[in-house]
Amino acid sequence: MQIGHKVPFSFEKHYPWIVLGILSVLYTPLLFHWYDGWMNKSISLEHEYFSHGLIGLPFAAYICWQDKRKSWQKLPQQTHPLGVILMAIGGIFYVTGLPDFVNLSFPIVLAGICLWLKGIPGLRLQTFPLLLVFLATPNQLPYLIAPYTLPLQSFIAGCAGFILSHAGLNVTVEGIYLFVNQRVVEVAPHCAGLKMLLTSLYVALMLLYWTGSNESRSKTTLFLASTVAIAVIGNIIRNALLTYFHGAGHEHLFEWLHEGWGGDLYSAAMLGLLIPTLKGIDWIVHYFSVPMEDPT
Repeated sequence: MQIGHKVPFSFEKHYPWIVLGILSVLYTPLLFHWYDGWMNKSISLEHEYFSHGLIGLPFAAYICWQDKRKSWQKLPQQTHPLGVILMAIGGIFYVTGLPDFVNLSFPIVLAGICLWLKGIPGLRLQTFPLLLVFLATPNQLPYLIAPYTLPLQSFIAGCAGFILSHAGLNVTVEGIYLFVNQRVVEVAPHCAGLKMLLTSLYVALMLLYWTGSNESRSKTTLFLASTVAIAVIGNIIRNALLTYFHGAGHEHLFEWLHEGWGGDLYSAAMLGLLIPTLKGIDWIVHYFSVPMEDPT
Protein backbone atom coordinates (compact mmCIF):
# COMPACT_ATOMS: atom_id res chain seq x y z
CA MET A 1 0.00 0.00 0.00
CA GLN A 2 1.34 3.42 -1.00
CA ILE A 3 0.82 6.38 1.29
CA GLY A 4 0.27 9.71 -0.48
CA HIS A 5 2.68 12.54 0.24
CA LYS A 6 1.07 15.52 1.93
CA VAL A 7 2.14 18.81 0.38
CA PRO A 8 3.04 21.31 3.14
CA PHE A 9 1.25 24.63 3.18
CA SER A 10 3.42 27.40 1.74
CA PHE A 11 2.69 30.82 3.22
CA GLU A 12 4.96 32.52 0.69
CA LYS A 13 2.91 31.05 -2.14
CA HIS A 14 -0.50 31.86 -0.74
CA TYR A 15 0.11 35.10 1.16
CA PRO A 16 -1.26 37.38 -1.62
CA TRP A 17 -4.61 35.61 -1.44
CA ILE A 18 -4.57 35.59 2.37
CA VAL A 19 -3.92 39.34 2.45
CA LEU A 20 -6.58 39.95 -0.21
CA GLY A 21 -9.07 37.87 1.76
CA ILE A 22 -8.43 39.80 4.99
CA LEU A 23 -8.73 43.14 3.18
CA SER A 24 -11.98 42.00 1.54
CA VAL A 25 -13.53 41.03 4.87
CA LEU A 26 -12.50 44.29 6.54
CA TYR A 27 -13.10 46.82 3.79
CA THR A 28 -15.80 45.50 1.44
CA PRO A 29 -18.57 46.92 3.68
CA LEU A 30 -16.73 50.26 3.83
CA LEU A 31 -16.28 50.46 0.06
CA PHE A 32 -19.92 49.51 -0.43
CA HIS A 33 -20.89 52.37 1.92
CA TRP A 34 -18.76 54.80 -0.10
CA TYR A 35 -20.18 53.72 -3.45
CA ASP A 36 -23.76 53.69 -2.21
CA GLY A 37 -23.34 57.19 -0.80
CA TRP A 38 -21.69 58.55 -3.94
CA MET A 39 -24.19 57.05 -6.36
CA ASN A 40 -27.36 57.77 -4.38
CA LYS A 41 -26.05 60.99 -2.79
CA SER A 42 -26.89 59.59 0.63
CA ILE A 43 -23.46 60.39 2.04
CA SER A 44 -22.51 63.63 3.78
CA LEU A 45 -21.93 66.74 1.68
CA GLU A 46 -18.21 66.77 2.49
CA HIS A 47 -17.86 63.12 1.50
CA GLU A 48 -19.57 63.79 -1.83
CA TYR A 49 -16.46 65.79 -2.73
CA PHE A 50 -14.68 62.44 -3.13
CA SER A 51 -17.16 60.87 -5.55
CA HIS A 52 -14.38 60.75 -8.15
CA GLY A 53 -13.50 57.52 -6.37
CA LEU A 54 -16.28 55.91 -8.40
CA ILE A 55 -13.82 55.67 -11.28
CA GLY A 56 -10.57 56.25 -9.40
CA LEU A 57 -10.63 53.18 -7.16
CA PRO A 58 -11.28 50.70 -10.02
CA PHE A 59 -8.57 52.44 -12.03
CA ALA A 60 -6.13 52.06 -9.14
CA ALA A 61 -6.95 48.35 -8.92
CA TYR A 62 -6.48 48.03 -12.68
CA ILE A 63 -3.03 49.64 -12.48
CA CYS A 64 -1.95 47.30 -9.68
CA TRP A 65 -3.09 44.21 -11.55
CA GLN A 66 -2.38 45.06 -15.17
CA ASP A 67 0.65 47.35 -15.02
CA LYS A 68 2.39 46.63 -11.72
CA ARG A 69 1.76 42.91 -11.07
CA LYS A 70 4.76 41.48 -12.91
CA SER A 71 7.12 44.12 -11.56
CA TRP A 72 5.76 43.46 -8.06
CA GLN A 73 6.41 39.74 -8.38
CA LYS A 74 9.99 40.38 -9.44
CA LEU A 75 10.76 42.44 -6.34
CA PRO A 76 12.61 40.51 -3.63
CA GLN A 77 10.79 39.73 -0.40
CA GLN A 78 11.81 42.27 2.24
CA THR A 79 10.14 43.83 5.25
CA HIS A 80 10.43 47.44 6.29
CA PRO A 81 9.63 48.17 9.97
CA LEU A 82 7.53 51.16 8.95
CA GLY A 83 5.11 48.73 7.32
CA VAL A 84 4.22 47.11 10.64
CA ILE A 85 3.81 50.57 12.22
CA LEU A 86 1.47 51.74 9.47
CA MET A 87 -0.61 48.56 9.66
CA ALA A 88 -0.85 48.99 13.44
CA ILE A 89 -1.97 52.62 13.03
CA GLY A 90 -4.49 51.57 10.37
CA GLY A 91 -5.78 48.83 12.66
CA ILE A 92 -6.21 51.26 15.55
CA PHE A 93 -8.03 53.70 13.27
CA TYR A 94 -10.31 50.90 12.10
CA VAL A 95 -11.33 49.67 15.57
CA THR A 96 -12.14 53.19 16.80
CA GLY A 97 -15.31 53.08 14.73
CA LEU A 98 -15.02 56.80 14.01
CA PRO A 99 -16.05 57.30 10.34
CA ASP A 100 -13.09 59.42 9.24
CA PHE A 101 -10.56 57.24 11.07
CA VAL A 102 -12.07 54.09 9.57
CA ASN A 103 -11.94 55.69 6.12
CA LEU A 104 -8.30 56.76 6.48
CA SER A 105 -7.31 53.32 7.76
CA PHE A 106 -7.84 51.94 4.24
CA PRO A 107 -4.97 53.74 2.43
CA ILE A 108 -2.79 53.53 5.55
CA VAL A 109 -3.15 49.74 5.74
CA LEU A 110 -2.52 49.40 1.99
CA ALA A 111 0.71 51.42 2.28
CA GLY A 112 1.72 49.35 5.29
CA ILE A 113 1.18 46.10 3.41
CA CYS A 114 3.38 47.30 0.55
CA LEU A 115 6.19 48.09 2.99
CA TRP A 116 5.69 44.86 4.93
CA LEU A 117 5.84 42.65 1.85
CA LYS A 118 8.29 44.44 -0.49
CA GLY A 119 9.84 47.27 1.51
CA ILE A 120 10.55 50.72 0.07
CA PRO A 121 10.78 49.43 -3.56
CA GLY A 122 7.27 48.00 -3.22
CA LEU A 123 5.89 51.25 -1.86
CA ARG A 124 7.63 53.21 -4.62
CA LEU A 125 6.19 50.86 -7.25
CA GLN A 126 2.64 51.35 -5.97
CA THR A 127 2.93 55.09 -5.33
CA PHE A 128 0.47 56.22 -7.99
CA PRO A 129 -2.37 53.74 -7.27
CA LEU A 130 -1.95 54.46 -3.56
CA LEU A 131 -2.20 58.17 -4.35
CA LEU A 132 -5.46 57.56 -6.22
CA VAL A 133 -6.85 55.63 -3.26
CA PHE A 134 -5.79 58.31 -0.77
CA LEU A 135 -7.28 61.15 -2.83
CA ALA A 136 -10.56 59.23 -3.10
CA THR A 137 -10.79 58.51 0.64
CA PRO A 138 -13.54 60.62 2.24
CA ASN A 139 -12.33 62.93 5.00
CA GLN A 140 -13.04 66.35 6.48
CA LEU A 141 -10.62 68.32 4.29
CA PRO A 142 -13.40 70.08 2.29
CA TYR A 143 -15.02 71.14 5.57
CA LEU A 144 -11.71 72.46 6.90
CA ILE A 145 -10.89 74.53 3.82
CA ALA A 146 -14.44 75.83 3.24
CA PRO A 147 -13.88 78.96 5.40
CA TYR A 148 -10.96 79.91 3.15
CA THR A 149 -12.94 79.77 -0.11
CA LEU A 150 -14.55 83.19 0.40
CA PRO A 151 -12.20 84.96 -2.06
CA LEU A 152 -13.02 82.31 -4.68
CA GLN A 153 -16.75 82.70 -3.98
CA SER A 154 -16.52 86.47 -4.38
CA PHE A 155 -14.49 86.13 -7.58
CA ILE A 156 -17.03 83.73 -9.11
CA ALA A 157 -19.94 85.95 -8.09
CA GLY A 158 -18.24 89.02 -9.61
CA CYS A 159 -17.46 87.25 -12.88
CA ALA A 160 -20.97 85.79 -13.13
CA GLY A 161 -22.42 89.25 -12.52
CA PHE A 162 -20.15 90.73 -15.20
CA ILE A 163 -21.37 88.14 -17.73
CA LEU A 164 -25.05 88.69 -16.90
CA SER A 165 -24.77 92.48 -16.96
CA HIS A 166 -23.23 92.34 -20.44
CA ALA A 167 -26.04 90.01 -21.48
CA GLY A 168 -28.50 92.81 -20.73
CA LEU A 169 -29.68 91.82 -17.25
CA ASN A 170 -29.99 94.24 -14.36
CA VAL A 171 -27.79 92.43 -11.86
CA THR A 172 -26.27 93.60 -8.60
CA VAL A 173 -23.34 91.86 -6.93
CA GLU A 174 -22.73 92.19 -3.21
CA GLY A 175 -19.90 89.98 -2.03
CA ILE A 176 -21.02 86.42 -2.71
CA TYR A 177 -24.64 87.39 -3.49
CA LEU A 178 -26.16 88.17 -6.88
CA PHE A 179 -29.47 90.03 -7.12
CA VAL A 180 -31.60 89.76 -10.28
CA ASN A 181 -35.24 90.92 -10.41
CA GLN A 182 -35.36 91.14 -6.61
CA ARG A 183 -34.23 87.54 -6.34
CA VAL A 184 -30.98 86.52 -4.74
CA VAL A 185 -28.55 83.72 -5.51
CA GLU A 186 -25.75 82.91 -3.10
CA VAL A 187 -22.44 81.48 -4.28
CA ALA A 188 -22.11 79.21 -1.23
CA PRO A 189 -18.88 77.31 -0.43
CA HIS A 190 -20.20 74.16 -2.10
CA CYS A 191 -21.20 76.26 -5.12
CA ALA A 192 -17.71 77.72 -5.49
CA GLY A 193 -16.69 74.79 -7.66
CA LEU A 194 -14.37 73.18 -5.13
CA LYS A 195 -15.86 69.74 -5.72
CA MET A 196 -15.54 70.10 -9.48
CA LEU A 197 -12.00 71.41 -9.12
CA LEU A 198 -10.96 68.41 -7.02
CA THR A 199 -12.67 66.02 -9.42
CA SER A 200 -11.09 67.66 -12.46
CA LEU A 201 -7.60 67.48 -10.96
CA TYR A 202 -8.17 63.84 -10.02
CA VAL A 203 -9.29 62.92 -13.54
CA ALA A 204 -6.38 64.95 -14.93
CA LEU A 205 -3.94 62.80 -12.93
CA MET A 206 -5.59 59.68 -14.33
CA LEU A 207 -5.31 60.98 -17.90
CA LEU A 208 -1.68 61.95 -17.41
CA TYR A 209 -0.85 58.43 -16.25
CA TRP A 210 -2.99 56.73 -18.91
CA THR A 211 -1.33 58.62 -21.75
CA GLY A 212 2.17 58.55 -20.27
CA SER A 213 2.27 62.35 -20.27
CA ASN A 214 3.13 62.35 -16.56
CA GLU A 215 6.73 61.61 -17.57
CA SER A 216 6.98 65.12 -19.03
CA ARG A 217 7.15 67.91 -16.48
CA SER A 218 6.11 70.54 -19.01
CA LYS A 219 3.04 68.57 -20.11
CA THR A 220 2.06 67.85 -16.52
CA THR A 221 2.39 71.49 -15.45
CA LEU A 222 0.51 72.88 -18.45
CA PHE A 223 -2.26 70.31 -18.20
CA LEU A 224 -2.86 70.76 -14.48
CA ALA A 225 -2.90 74.56 -14.90
CA SER A 226 -5.35 74.20 -17.80
CA THR A 227 -7.50 71.88 -15.70
CA VAL A 228 -7.77 74.50 -12.96
CA ALA A 229 -8.70 77.15 -15.54
CA ILE A 230 -11.38 74.93 -17.10
CA ALA A 231 -12.88 74.13 -13.69
CA VAL A 232 -13.00 77.77 -12.59
CA ILE A 233 -14.35 79.13 -15.89
CA GLY A 234 -16.88 76.32 -16.13
CA ASN A 235 -18.15 77.06 -12.65
CA ILE A 236 -18.43 80.78 -13.40
CA ILE A 237 -20.63 80.01 -16.41
CA ARG A 238 -22.67 77.53 -14.35
CA ASN A 239 -23.33 80.11 -11.62
CA ALA A 240 -24.24 82.71 -14.23
CA LEU A 241 -26.81 80.30 -15.70
CA LEU A 242 -28.18 79.45 -12.27
CA THR A 243 -28.56 83.13 -11.45
CA TYR A 244 -30.31 83.81 -14.75
CA PHE A 245 -32.70 80.88 -14.36
CA HIS A 246 -33.58 81.88 -10.80
CA GLY A 247 -33.90 85.58 -11.59
CA ALA A 248 -36.05 84.93 -14.66
CA GLY A 249 -38.34 82.59 -12.75
CA HIS A 250 -37.31 79.41 -14.57
CA GLU A 251 -37.24 77.36 -11.40
CA HIS A 252 -37.47 74.03 -13.23
CA LEU A 253 -34.29 74.85 -15.14
CA PHE A 254 -32.65 76.10 -11.95
CA GLU A 255 -33.39 72.84 -10.13
CA TRP A 256 -32.37 70.81 -13.19
CA LEU A 257 -28.94 72.42 -13.34
CA HIS A 258 -28.45 72.83 -9.60
CA GLU A 259 -29.43 69.45 -8.17
CA GLY A 260 -30.82 67.48 -11.11
CA TRP A 261 -29.18 65.43 -13.82
CA GLY A 262 -28.40 68.61 -15.73
CA GLY A 263 -25.66 69.36 -13.21
CA ASP A 264 -24.19 65.90 -13.74
CA LEU A 265 -24.35 66.41 -17.51
CA TYR A 266 -22.62 69.78 -17.20
CA SER A 267 -19.88 68.28 -15.02
CA ALA A 268 -19.38 65.41 -17.48
CA ALA A 269 -19.02 67.91 -20.33
CA MET A 270 -16.36 69.82 -18.37
CA LEU A 271 -14.44 66.62 -17.71
CA GLY A 272 -14.76 65.71 -21.37
CA LEU A 273 -12.97 68.94 -22.28
CA LEU A 274 -9.86 67.63 -20.54
CA ILE A 275 -9.24 65.07 -23.30
CA PRO A 276 -8.89 67.53 -26.23
CA THR A 277 -7.03 69.88 -23.89
CA LEU A 278 -4.40 67.22 -23.19
CA LYS A 279 -4.13 66.39 -26.88
CA GLY A 280 -3.64 70.07 -27.67
CA ILE A 281 -0.91 70.36 -25.04
CA ASP A 282 0.78 67.27 -26.47
CA TRP A 283 0.82 68.93 -29.88
CA ILE A 284 2.11 72.24 -28.51
CA VAL A 285 4.92 70.63 -26.50
CA HIS A 286 5.88 68.42 -29.43
CA TYR A 287 5.86 71.35 -31.84
CA PHE A 288 8.13 73.52 -29.73
CA SER A 289 10.43 70.66 -28.73
CA VAL A 290 11.17 69.60 -32.33
CA PRO A 291 14.06 71.67 -33.70
CA MET A 292 13.25 73.61 -36.85
CA GLU A 293 15.13 72.42 -39.93
CA ASP A 294 17.43 74.88 -41.66
CA PRO A 295 15.97 75.42 -45.14
CA THR A 296 19.47 75.96 -46.50
